[in-house]
Amino acid sequence: MHKAIYAIVAAGLCFPLILAAQSGSNVTLPQDKGPAKIDVSSYPADQQKAYKVFADKCSKCHTIARPINTTMPRPDWERYVKRMMHKPNSGISDSQGKTIFEFLAYDQENRKDKNASAFFKSLSDDEIEKLKAQQH
Repeated sequence: MHKAIYAIVAAGLCFPLILAAQSGSNVTLPQDKGPAKIDVSSYPADQQKAYKVFADKCSKCHTIARPINTTMPRPDWERYVKRMMHKPNSGISDSQGKTIFEFLAYDQENRKDKNASAFFKSLSDDEIEKLKAQQH
C-alpha cells in the first residue's frame, strides 16, 4: 500500500515538471520558488563534482530550484534527464546526462527521501491549468 501511495504522490509531483518541460514555455512552478542551492559539502567528492555539472547544465533551460525542490522516484529521474538531454540546444552529452542522473538519484535518496515533508506537495490538474492560464 505504501508503494502505491508513493507512486501516486511521485506522479503528482513530477507531472508539473514534465508538463512545463513539454510546453516549451517559461512556466513558473511552485518548485521554482524554493531554494536554488543545495549544501553538498557533506556529499561524496564525486557527487560534489556532479552537482556542478547538474547546476551548470540544468540552469540553462529552467530555474535550478525546479529540480532541487522536486521529488521523484529513481526511474522517473532517469526518464526526465533523458527527456531533457533530447531537448533542442540542451547541450547535455550522454556522459553529462549520466552524471546529472546519478546526482539527482543520490540527492533524492540522501536529502529528499529523508526529509520528505520539507518538499512541495503535488498539484492538482486544476491547479496546473490555473498556473498555465496565469502565465500566458
